[in-house]
Amino acid sequence: MPLPKLSPRTREATIWALYAMGLIPGLWGFYQGATGQIPGDPVRIFEHMLGLWALRFLCLGLAVTPLRELAGVNLIAYRRALGLLAFYYVLAHFTVYLTLDRGLMFSTILADIVKRPYITLGMAGLVMLIPLAFTSNRWSIRRLGSDWNRLHKLVYPILIVAVLHYALSLKVVTGEPAFYLLVTALLLGYRLVRPRLLEARRRLRQASR
Repeated sequence: MPLPKLSPRTREATIWALYAMGLIPGLWGFYQGATGQIPGDPVRIFEHMLGLWALRFLCLGLAVTPLRELAGVNLIAYRRALGLLAFYYVLAHFTVYLTLDRGLMFSTILADIVKRPYITLGMAGLVMLIPLAFTSNRWSIRRLGSDWNRLHKLVYPILIVAVLHYALSLKVVTGEPAFYLLVTALLLGYRLVRPRLLEARRRLRQASR
């Protein structure tokens, strides 16, 4: 069922509302940590929460295309906001790791990157995400042309390293990481069958005319 068409002003307002709502979990987690409301190891819990929200927004951003093509739900106007929210959470996740977790001790940080595969994967995801975030604007789309689409296909390996970073950081694959591994497989698997699916739909439409 298609969503009702919004005026440009209303659509812009809903995009900003998405940014505001998307940042609430991080701000709430920070407030809980600052006021001593997170039991156990608050730094690790807060760090984990930020990374999990980054993964969620990555998945939501990649779900926009199959939702539009399979269910007729057009959320393309919100894809950039979802991608940028993922970047903000990745950056916050890395900042907490860098400062509160490792206390800016760069020798231990470098050792982590070299010795711990999930840290290596996380750093690779951050590095790949930076150019996507900085080119998520109309000026870059016009400037880069077709290269913009090629650059933003980096989101596929980013999602792979992100979900592996998450799963490996937990040491044991329980229900939650298994769920995100499944979601990642479905989102990326759809991209593999998408050309054939769209071609089959095109032929079906032509045959029905």
